[in-house]
Amino acid sequence: MSDQEAMRFPEIKYTKIFINNEWHDSVSGKTFPTINPCTGEKICDVQEGDKADIDKAVKAARDAFALDAPWRTMDASQRGNLMVKLCELMERDKVYLASLETLDNGKPYLDSLGDLQMTIDCIKYYAGYADKIHGKTIPMDGDFFSYTKLHPVGVCGQIIPWNYPLMMVAWKWGPALACGNTIIMKPAEQTPLTALYCAALSVEAGFPPGVINIVPGYGPTAGAALAEHMDVDKIAFTGSTEVGQLVMMAAAKSNMKRVTFEMGGKSPNIIFDDADLDEAVTWAHAAIMNNHGQNCCAGSRTYVQEGIYDEFVKRSAKMAAERVVGDPYDKKTQQGPQVDQEMFDKVMKYCNIGKEEGATCQAGGERWGDVGYFVKPTVFSDVTDDMRIAREEIFGPVQTILKFKTLEEVIEKANNSKYGLAAGVHTRDINKAFTVAQSLQAGSMWVNCYDCISSQTPFGGFKQSGHGRELGEDGLKEYYEVKTVRHFKSL
Repeated sequence: MSDQEAMRFPEIKYTKIFINNEWHDSVSGKTFPTINPCTGEKICDVQEGDKADIDKAVKAARDAFALDAPWRTMDASQRGNLMVKLCELMERDKVYLASLETLDNGKPYLDSLGDLQMTIDCIKYYAGYADKIHGKTIPMDGDFFSYTKLHPVGVCGQIIPWNYPLMMVAWKWGPALACGNTIIMKPAEQTPLTALYCAALSVEAGFPPGVINIVPGYGPTAGAALAEHMDVDKIAFTGSTEVGQLVMMAAAKSNMKRVTFEMGGKSPNIIFDDADLDEAVTWAHAAIMNNHGQNCCAGSRTYVQEGIYDEFVKRSAKMAAERVVGDPYDKKTQQGPQVDQEMFDKVMKYCNIGKEEGATCQAGGERWGDVGYFVKPTVFSDVTDDMRIAREEIFGPVQTILKFKTLEEVIEKANNSKYGLAAGVHTRDINKAFTVAQSLQAGSMWVNCYDCISSQTPFGGFKQSGHGRELGEDGLKEYYEVKTVRHFKSL
């Protein structure tokens, strides 16, 4: 087996709750199944955490955050070294980790390998920041010497989704650890296995007990207990807008803990008639089909100028029909299953809604195969802005193609959404590109590309797509407090 070849049946090594660098059964004794989305069959049972387990994890994290604890007295550079060591262990075990991600999530193995590389890159990026997070000296009026100090927020609850399980570990752990915080993470119940394996690697890397804790479980129990906990200083949440609202209310009602949210989207991707048509079709296809459409910033509203609309639809339908669906361990496969029965049913419901609303189904719109949660890549044309498939987040491989005439019209249409996570524009006219980029209400804007994300650049949303930022230097700001010190006549 080459170093890139998948393990079709990776051994399941960790299924318990991880607290204080130790593995625990749930206090209640309950477990829950994690399901293989390719088959609908159970992979294994995982310990089901709830409030009692969250309480234990929070105590461990609080103890690890004590002023005299090893994590708080450690040199900042050493924190960075531990993070680099964790990355080296992920690199060592990349075939196993990527294979496990594919088993639990269903995404193609080559995509899992790509996600893992981005995971490693992200943690390494923040490792480099660990000893470069510092305050400023500030000239202040009067006879004062003034400076700022940056302090870690404290005990951080982190709730992550199932669509990018490994990458979300990195997006949450990276800045939190670099700033010196301690963590309680609740992975999605659909995909807990890779996060638990990363927890085991953190022990091997040398992280002190209590710095990283993982409590798998369900949102209404484990997630709610974390959001409501009076001894948690911050919640970082990635998921749907509806659940994010619940998390925000719980955080506010408890101790007004700090919050960072990255939530849903219905992102516009605008194609002008002067764009390179081949490239635009390819980018727009990837914008919605990548990761089976299970992407918060997916280009799920494709706006195409009327002069090229029919040809664009024709090429998009052909590309969707030719997209390879099936066994995610086969390197030829481009698309695996939706993550679970609930998401499969949701996507199929919207395919039916689109047909009922009068949109034309140019490709797909039905199940692929008869086992697992596979959906054929789907393209709808003749879509109008008032249709549900054009307004509501489907979170599946469903491209909705809408027609527009003018620049002014499409800007208004693109901004007419409660979401504002991302947007794209394809044109050879730099003035159009700048105008659209300036005008659209979105946290990420792509020009002649789509969904190009890096650790160095901030990511987050406008409006109901969230607030706060992840990645880049801005991502650090969500994990430290600024203290201003003013000395009177000290010099």
